[in-house]
Amino acid sequence: MYTVDVSDVRTFLLGLQQRITGAVANLDGHAFVSDHWQKEPGELLQGNGLTQILEHGTVFERAGCGFSHVRGPKLPPSATQHRPELAGAPFEAMGVSLVFHPRNPYVPTVHMNVRMLSAMPTDGSAAVCWFGGGLDLTPYYGFDEDAVHFHQTCKEALEPFGTDKYPRFKKWCDEYFYLKHRHEQRGIGGVFFDDFQELGPQQSFAMMQSVANSLIKAYLPIVEKRQHTPYGEREREFQLYRRGRYVEFNLVWDRGTHFGLQSGGRTESILMSMPPLASWSYQRQVETGSHEARLYTDFLPRRDWV
Repeated sequence: MYTVDVSDVRTFLLGLQQRITGAVANLDGHAFVSDHWQKEPGELLQGNGLTQILEHGTVFERAGCGFSHVRGPKLPPSATQHRPELAGAPFEAMGVSLVFHPRNPYVPTVHMNVRMLSAMPTDGSAAVCWFGGGLDLTPYYGFDEDAVHFHQTCKEALEPFGTDKYPRFKKWCDEYFYLKHRHEQRGIGGVFFDDFQELGPQQSFAMMQSVANSLIKAYLPIVEKRQHTPYGEREREFQLYRRGRYVEFNLVWDRGTHFGLQSGGRTESILMSMPPLASWSYQRQVETGSHEARLYTDFLPRRDWV
């Protein structure tokens, strides 16, 4: 049986959530609002969680960080597309997911999700358990040094678990956070992995922890560097336009969003990743050679940053 102590995973994830929201609240100067929730008897899923949200902050227009721990009678299709033998299996899942939408357009949006999922096959075979997660950066105005710092931090987090992990998970991230209907990357990527169990239970869990713990080091120095950059209406409009792409990805392609909604998860907590404001424009053009144009020519195309 492939397993890990569920209580250890839960303790780590709750501690992770508090460390990250504490650091962000300290930087922003505003506290997160905490919403403890419990699934009601008779609902499709059973379990509980803690959603923490900071809105209308000094630095962050919206910053959401949620923990959830749920059990369900049947894995949804989004969780079994690569594991058909587990279709219909009862499951247990827990994780921390966050998205931070900054106020200043020169500060990038960041996303992170780390999770554990276990299932009991309906054919009576042993329970299976796997980990997933990653973090990725979505700038509106790109800076090479920020991209290098973010990717270097991701690489360092994975190096103790094999030199193959960063290039492999970086490629996975590029392929996953891709808007197929736009033929466009969501941002500059980072690292992403899913259905991971190849290092055995303890080392796979340790790798997930290392990735999760790298978020503060990878992101907050960039925020501190860019948060006071002057901007005007032009930059704000471009930020809102690009946020529209973020919304499109989350609703159309994101497996985590689909899993939550298909399995009967808590809708408000699932959709806390959405920006407070976004916009769409028909065939919007950018000025050749502008900082906005560089996002499309220098940052969104896939490239090796380290």
